[in-house]
Amino acid sequence: MSLRFSDKQKQVLSWWTRGSPHREKDAIVCDGAVRSGKTLCLGLSFLLWSMTRFRGQQFALCGKTTQSVRRNLLTSVLPMLAALGFQWEEKISRNWLKVRCGGVENTYFLFGGKDEGSAALIQGITLAGVLLDEVALIPRSFVEQACARCSVTGAKFWFSCNPEGPGHWFYREWICKAQERNLLHLRFFMEDNPTLSPETRQRYERAFQGAFYRRFVLGEWTAAEGLVYDFFDESMVRPPPVGEAQRWVISCDYGTVNPTSMGLWGKYGGVWYRVREYYYDARQARRQQTDQEYAQRLRELAGGRKIEAVVADPSAASFLEVLRREGWNVRKAENDVLSGIRRTADALKTGRIVICPACQDAIREFGSYCWDLSAGDRDKVRKEFDHAMDEIRYFVATVAAPEEGEAPFFAGYVERRV
Repeated sequence: MSLRFSDKQKQVLSWWTRGSPHREKDAIVCDGAVRSGKTLCLGLSFLLWSMTRFRGQQFALCGKTTQSVRRNLLTSVLPMLAALGFQWEEKISRNWLKVRCGGVENTYFLFGGKDEGSAALIQGITLAGVLLDEVALIPRSFVEQACARCSVTGAKFWFSCNPEGPGHWFYREWICKAQERNLLHLRFFMEDNPTLSPETRQRYERAFQGAFYRRFVLGEWTAAEGLVYDFFDESMVRPPPVGEAQRWVISCDYGTVNPTSMGLWGKYGGVWYRVREYYYDARQARRQQTDQEYAQRLRELAGGRKIEAVVADPSAASFLEVLRREGWNVRKAENDVLSGIRRTADALKTGRIVICPACQDAIREFGSYCWDLSAGDRDKVRKEFDHAMDEIRYFVATVAAPEEGEAPFFAGYVERRV
């Protein structure tokens, strides 16, 4: 296996070695752009450091889930260890890994910090070091408990993440206090990944807009503010092609007091067009509709077309049951808000979805859908002018994006907080 590293990656690989000016640091943080090669070099460096400095000790490899640790870290790092002469034994059912080389053996436990209750999973263990991948997605209680477990002399903390907002606790407590914490902070860019071609970098750069461009391309800890889809304009609104679509899907955001929004999507070639919509605001109309009435509106929207699926708000249990009884193929929508927003932005910017002129309520909401600036250290959208926005997001995340074979960073980012 050919091992090729950038200068930034070489710095990560050697920061703890005898000749490094950073060898006395207690921790390292690698943050910055997506696909910048930080996770690979950090994981490899962590394992080389632990196998060089310790014998018969225990370490922790942590992520949002144990599955993400295996996917993001082990699948790329273990083949490199094999090329360097290391051997390992893994017990997937027990979430541990034993690594051996030259008579040295250490044990590495895998932990997932998906919620506040996860901190209990790591209590009681004694560690000589911990690596926390995607640390900005992990609850503070878990991170602090993991660090508290590192009581062996010479233990160090290793962190990687993509940036979040500037109010995020990890940014405030670790990166802003790098000198006080005695840590090395390295910011990565896509150019620091030697395996990424210029064409691939450009594709990733096109996939983000606004605050997410600044975070995941420029590597900045910046706040989300203003319009969510601040790039949306009339160039993204046009009629569907002449002729019949190859496929039809309806997406739905269901409300009783809040508005209900439905969109009819037709696929022409490789592009999905939102050709028609139904939008009903019960407050404005001063009358709530029943599930059966909404089912009738959906039939009218379908207009006799062969609808392969109705993608709907997963929380609308009673409405979904009515649709199923009427024979519709109902799919519960993927409902991760931030991931869905990024997918929708990418689909709009690349022309994979188009909003048609008849969808005036959706066009209106695109011009009013804003970030909630009072949300503190969390990215949240304001809960207004969001019903067509939610329904479009459901469609993209559940139908359009998976069909395109999503870029690798989305798989990890689905786990981000909402």
